[in-house]
Amino acid sequence: MSAKRLFIVRHGNTFDKGDVIRRVGCGTDLPLSSSGRAQAEALARHFAEQGIRPDLVLVSPLKRTQETAEAMIAAQPGLPSWQIEPRLNELDYGPDEGLPEEQVVARLGQAALDDWDRYAQVPPGWKVEPAQLAMDWSLLLDDLRGQAAETIVLVTSNGTARFVLPLCERDGAAVASIKLKTAAFGELELPTDERPRILRWNERAPAS
Repeated sequence: MSAKRLFIVRHGNTFDKGDVIRRVGCGTDLPLSSSGRAQAEALARHFAEQGIRPDLVLVSPLKRTQETAEAMIAAQPGLPSWQIEPRLNELDYGPDEGLPEEQVVARLGQAALDDWDRYAQVPPGWKVEPAQLAMDWSLLLDDLRGQAAETIVLVTSNGTARFVLPLCERDGAAVASIKLKTAAFGELELPTDERPRILRWNERAPAS
């Protein structure tokens, strides 16, 4: 059997220009903002234009991932409805949940946040267990190997997505940042009996 194509998508924006940007995790169920909806629609068009037609679409329990998936499904009639996969849920940012980003920086320091985005080093107070997240991703990938679907889209959040990377071969693909931008995606090749291979990471639909 040929390797499956796996697309890991981050949801679109939940804040617009001029809004107070807050650190939102699994405890804050925001919908997409107007710019986030536009991002999701642009990504949906890009997938359709590239002939990326998923057989399976999994989302987290959060509205922002579900609305992103809905835009992608609407762009290609006949795609399957999304299904909730709890292992794709965003992280728990503990005492920083819902706080303006400037307050998060004041509490933790910019260096701690930089280490989070460079190395997935968890800042103090966040309820994040890297070993458990790695196990969740490993089990999810194994489950996907057993699916009949050949092209799979997973819509998740920035904090969660990065923990799939240590499980993968880079296969020459450059991963300049483990952080996925809003409405960005990575593409993985998922062989039956080998480690997944990253083909690209942190790509967005081209500007129209």
